[in-house]
Amino acid sequence: MNLDRERVLVVDDEPDMAESCCFLLTRAGYATSSAASGEAALQLVDKKSFAVVLSDIRMPRMSGLQLLALIKQRDPDVEVILITGHPEIQSAVAAIKQGAFDYLTKPYVEKDLLERVAKAVAHRRLKDKNLDLKERLRSGPEGRRLIYRSKSFGDLVLMLTRAARSDASVLIQGESGTGKELLAHHLHDSSTRSSKPFVPVDCTSIAADLFESELFGHVKGAFTGATSSRLGLFQVADGGTLFFDELGELPLPFQAKLLRAIQERTVRPVGSTEEVPIDVRIVAATNRNLGREVEDGRFRQDLFYRLDVVRIEVPPLRDRREDILELAEHFLHRFGGQDGITFASDVKALLAAYHWPGNVRHLRNAIERGCALSHDKILKATDLPSEVAGGEATQNVTGLSAQPQTFQGMKARSIMLLENSYLKELLRKHQGNVTHSADEAGMTRSALQKLLLKHNLKGRDFRE
Repeated sequence: MNLDRERVLVVDDEPDMAESCCFLLTRAGYATSSAASGEAALQLVDKKSFAVVLSDIRMPRMSGLQLLALIKQRDPDVEVILITGHPEIQSAVAAIKQGAFDYLTKPYVEKDLLERVAKAVAHRRLKDKNLDLKERLRSGPEGRRLIYRSKSFGDLVLMLTRAARSDASVLIQGESGTGKELLAHHLHDSSTRSSKPFVPVDCTSIAADLFESELFGHVKGAFTGATSSRLGLFQVADGGTLFFDELGELPLPFQAKLLRAIQERTVRPVGSTEEVPIDVRIVAATNRNLGREVEDGRFRQDLFYRLDVVRIEVPPLRDRREDILELAEHFLHRFGGQDGITFASDVKALLAAYHWPGNVRHLRNAIERGCALSHDKILKATDLPSEVAGGEATQNVTGLSAQPQTFQGMKARSIMLLENSYLKELLRKHQGNVTHSADEAGMTRSALQKLLLKHNLKGRDFRE
């Protein structure tokens, strides 16, 4: 659910109390509605989507506890806050166990009201932002089957399955596109934490000054723009697995705080003085050599040892060629199965011979492209990316394809091969630095980026 302006429903049989509460919430920026009874509240819930329902416990005909149960039946994601008098605190606490988010005691002050509603809205927002995580959990391990035939990958999977029996931290190392996140999912699905969230953290997409807020959360007013409290990803992953993708990109100043959180099993939200207990398993992945990063002073040695309890080295696809055709058939069925698409006779040889610098992700994209471009239900060599169709098995101009081609077609493919080879050598020379590569090529950085995108090349794949 997308809530441009979070909706809050206030339920109270005393009109003055409901009106006063709505006034405070509206002034704080929420869209509010009110109902004088549980029955009226349910009618509104059936018509509109609410982030939070704020309800008195003691009402005639239908109590707040009964309303809570009925709302949760309709939409389990709605956060319910109950308002209670002092003698009813025990029943409010019991209600939290039944699914209420929090409770307020009468008489309450504006500050308490807004803080609890802000926390409930933040919690609901996180639920909405992680809908695809819920789908992953619902789909179960079958939606993430590991496809392989090679012994080396089979041994790796067996090691992961054994590691799943404990809560030991796991470090997964390998080139980009080798399936490190898929392996982290397998570890999670094989563990006792499988019914709890698997929360990925893309360390390359978070600004350096926002890591603490994203991971630990923040309270309202902690910094400019913090208009409401927000849970951190550690709290979202509570009971489950927190997966740090591209761990080597973590800013050095934040690494000490992360180490403390892992050791103490607590986090302190930005702007708060209270420690929040956490229960998560840490799994990290990187395409960098973290040992070398430690030696060069770019990664903390103590954090490295804390995370490097069980190390999994994922081999690149070119070193487990038995898996190429197994994976290709899987992707063909996935992207072309409904249309009955099959491989042309020469395509499997091309796929098996190519070195796949982008690994499994590269292969997946190539098959998806081929299925999209194929006609008469046959995926031909000409449907594949040019660098694959002119792969290692057909590197000379006179043997670009087993099928006859026009001169213009051969010329175009030869140019593509030349471009691809030049770009790879350029990136290797500059260790993936796109700016330096563009300078040597005499191009603008944006022009080189477009060319790299055309050839499905990424600078980070060429870093040492």
